[in-house]
Formats: sequence, structure tokens, C-alpha cells
Amino acid sequence: MEILNGTQVAFNTKEAIRKDVEENLIKKGLPAPKLVVIMVGNNPASKVYVGGKVKACSQVGFTSEVFNLPEDAKEEELVSIIEQLNNDDSVNGILLQLPLPPQFDEQKMVNLICPEKDVDGLTKLNLGKLMSKDPTGLFGCTPSGIIKILQDYNVEIKGKDVVIVNRSLLVGKPLAMLFLNENATVTICHSKTKNMEEKLRQADIVVIAVGKKDFLKEDMVKEGAIVIDVGINRDEKTNKICGDVDFENVSKKASLITPVPGGVGPMTIAMLLRNTYIATINSYKNNK
Repeated sequence: MEILNGTQVAFNTKEAIRKDVEENLIKKGLPAPKLVVIMVGNNPASKVYVGGKVKACSQVGFTSEVFNLPEDAKEEELVSIIEQLNNDDSVNGILLQLPLPPQFDEQKMVNLICPEKDVDGLTKLNLGKLMSKDPTGLFGCTPSGIIKILQDYNVEIKGKDVVIVNRSLLVGKPLAMLFLNENATVTICHSKTKNMEEKLRQADIVVIAVGKKDFLKEDMVKEGAIVIDVGINRDEKTNKICGDVDFENVSKKASLITPVPGGVGPMTIAMLLRNTYIATINSYKNNK
């Protein structure tokens, strides 16, 4: 068994971005990429995530800004900020931190973001570009991070049987398309799936994102499977962060496995930075 070290892959990815910013922008007298995060409300987890994104921006030479709206903000306030940022040429990436308070239609708000600045890859246009394998699209950060980890560890994806236990727009659906685009055979499982354990035991690559500690057990994976844990839970006994995989036992059968923390999580932010850099470069190409 080998650990898929997302922290190391993320570090290498960020270093490459930092060098690209220096060589392709700063040395040519062009401004550094700018990412703006919009946060509505006081969700504690969102605050931590946003802080991590701001810190990561500074590490690679980006500038960043955070717009904080109160929990009871009105739709027109959020719409106004998104429109303002869409029209601001100094802003390269816009990220709407999810979840939003219940008075908002999340998909409606996300789709107000200019697709060229949609660094989360969640607008309809970017999702459509993913479906059609259009390289000009910006694709989801967590799904892209999973593919990047596998590629960096020289995992052959072509022809592999992949089972993803998640069907969200943030993870499962875009990840399925990315795997299909790499010529894997993909099955998506969810709460209504019949014989899920049987499907999991046939998978070469398992991706699990259900938000339940120890959901994936040793007898649910085949010998030599590759296991990607996207879950983030807190162990009530130890108060430590853990994933959806019974790591201690599943790791005995897996050939490659991501830990939690230190697996997929760091890659999500690294790919957000990469999307912001790509959006910046694209903006110069489009304005020529």
C-alpha cells in the first residue's frame, strides 16, 4: 500500500503556478492574478475554507479580496456584487463560497458569475464544456484535484472500472465526466443504489464522498484497489478530522489510498489557484 500524498502534490502544483506567475506575468509587467471570494453569513467551516484560500493566494503571488455579506443579506445585494466583479477587469476569478443561507437559490446565484471568471467550474457553460471535452472550460476544483493526484502518481486511468459514491455537482457528476474523458468506465452510486457493495468490490478505483465516518470498510473493496477519500468528518471520540474510509483496515487491501487530512483537501485549493491562473491567461488571449 502507498499513500497518495495530496499535500505534496498540492505543494508541487502551487510551486509551478508561482513560477508561471513570475515568468509569464510579473516579468512582463502584467499584474498578478486576482481572486475574489464572496461569503454570505458566518458558517464556521466556510470561514476556515476562505482563510485557507486567501493564504494560498499569497503563497503563489496572487492578490485576493473577500466580500462578506451578513446572514440575512438580500438577493439583490449579492447580485449587485457579482455584477460588479463580472465587470471589473482587474478581477480574474470569482468564487461564491457555498453553502449559501436558505433564502438564496445557489444554482441561480452561481450562474450569474461570468463563466470566464467561474474558477469553481459550476456555471452551466463550464459544465457544458466539461461534457463536450472543451479545453477552454474551467472545471471543478475537487474533481480536477483527484485526477491530478492520480496522474502525478502515474496511475493508468484508461480502461479502469471506477465507482464514485456521490452524485453532487461539486464532486460526483463532474468527476464522472473527467474520468470518462480519460477513457475510464464509470459507475455513480448514491443512496438509492441497489447492491452498492457488490459494485464497489468490482472497482479498480473507488471515490467516496458521503460524509459518514468509516462508511467504506475493508470487505467493500477488492485487493489492490485505489481508494480516494473525499469525506471530511470529525471523530467524536478523538475530535480529530477523518474521512469516509475505515483507513486502518481498508489500507491493508488498497494499493493506493488518500489519507484524511492530507489527501484530496489540499488539492482542491491548488486547483482553484490553477483555474484562477488559467482564467488570467485566457483573459489576455481574449483581449488581444
